Amino acid sequence: MKMKSLYIHIPFCNRICTYCDFTKVLIKNQPVDDYIEALIKEMKTLEHRDFETIYVGGGTPTALSVKQLEHLLSFISENFTVSGEYTFEANPDEVTTAKLDLLKYYGVNRVSLGVQTFNDDILKVLNRSHDFNDIFRSIDHLEKIGLNNYSMDLMYNLPGETFDDIDTSLKYVEELKPRHISWYSLIIEPHTVFYNEIRKGRMKIDDDNKEAEKYIRVMDGLQNLGYPQYEISNFSVKEYESAHNKTYWHNDNYYGVGAGAHGYINNERYYNVKPVPHYIKAINENDSAVKETLRLSETEMIEEEMFLGLRMTEGVSKERFRMKYGVCLDEYYKEELTSLKEKRWIWDDGLNIALTDSGRMVGNEVFMRFLKSS
Repeated sequence: MKMKSLYIHIPFCNRICTYCDFTKVLIKNQPVDDYIEALIKEMKTLEHRDFETIYVGGGTPTALSVKQLEHLLSFISENFTVSGEYTFEANPDEVTTAKLDLLKYYGVNRVSLGVQTFNDDILKVLNRSHDFNDIFRSIDHLEKIGLNNYSMDLMYNLPGETFDDIDTSLKYVEELKPRHISWYSLIIEPHTVFYNEIRKGRMKIDDDNKEAEKYIRVMDGLQNLGYPQYEISNFSVKEYESAHNKTYWHNDNYYGVGAGAHGYINNERYYNVKPVPHYIKAINENDSAVKETLRLSETEMIEEEMFLGLRMTEGVSKERFRMKYGVCLDEYYKEELTSLKEKRWIWDDGLNIALTDSGRMVGNEVFMRFLKSS
């Protein structure tokens, strides 16, 4: 079995964003040092030590102190090798020179910067801890020390957002020239501040039609700036696509460590317990924090291959599909493919199956067509 990637979860934030549904807690008064020790203990149990990609996400990894960061980074450096992409998520206001120097010294070669929007008023609504000036200051720091490979995370369909805001973001993308851009639509998740505000009628976001118009504005704008789309929400200049995220979309094996982290090993998906104290206790008592392991049937594996692969512009490779599952994609999904081609929601060049532009607009409906296990 080949293990391509390692995901490391840091669940701490200096501020909780109003839209966020990830596993996270305010860092103040949390047992951060104990968590890092538990994280290291979990990583020591991993069978594989050589990876193509490592991704440290959250939460906000840069919420850690310099001392805590160095402890984590030095362990990773001494115990694992990464032949390709080594990414750290960061908030613009937390990207200090000292922290960036540490990242570079320990081999981090890519930073995912959580910008979200260039509009200060909307940043306040999102309860982000940074402002417009922090964005430029952090990018200046990155470029000065040679960490030029950074991804800019943006969002659209935000409360109070206009098409002018999207155009403004595109203008700054053109000015700053990041290597990679992730631009996601706001999804209202249960148990978030936004969800409660919308239910109470205190907040509104645009309807599906306006959201689709904004998505088209994002896609066309980035294409015109030289950022071809390679996944539903991801765009990059040539050779800077996210290798780590491709591990997920190609349905390859990866470890996930930390509170609430997910992993995929030998056709089994697992996830860890979420609450930080429960995670620490589980690791210290059992050397494992796995809450549940789900063994996928072959049908479920094939379904996931389609759901994940179709997110990418290149789509699902017929040859890769045949090599992994021993069946012909055209035959296995003969009726579904015929119907989707008639609707012009997918295209087929003989080598790959992929979403058309119109298919991308109804992606979830397309994905549902490939369900056979329900």
